[in-house]
Amino acid sequence: MTDRKQALEGLRDELIARLERYRAHKERRAGPLDKDMEEQAIEVENEDVIDTLEAEATKELKQVLHALSRIEAGEGERCERCGEAIDPRRLKALPYTTYCRACADA
Repeated sequence: MTDRKQALEGLRDELIARLERYRAHKERRAGPLDKDMEEQAIEVENEDVIDTLEAEATKELKQVLHALSRIEAGEGERCERCGEAIDPRRLKALPYTTYCRACADA
């Protein structure tokens, strides 16, 4: 297994666990809102932050899963747009990328 694939699988597992923690928080599995009104306001405000973090993690997970599927198909080292090889340094820095730098900048 390639280092990149291992890194992506580790990132996938981390993102899935993170999303589960966000969902648990939103479902209030740890208990209901605090009885103190000020504390409730802070907890509700935190919901907006959790929603944003969840959306970002979901987006990143989709990218990771897409990159893994391209690796499985034998296309993981090639740009999805132009078909040229993706610079290995770019793949190391951003393992879930599916575009070469030129296509990503376009």
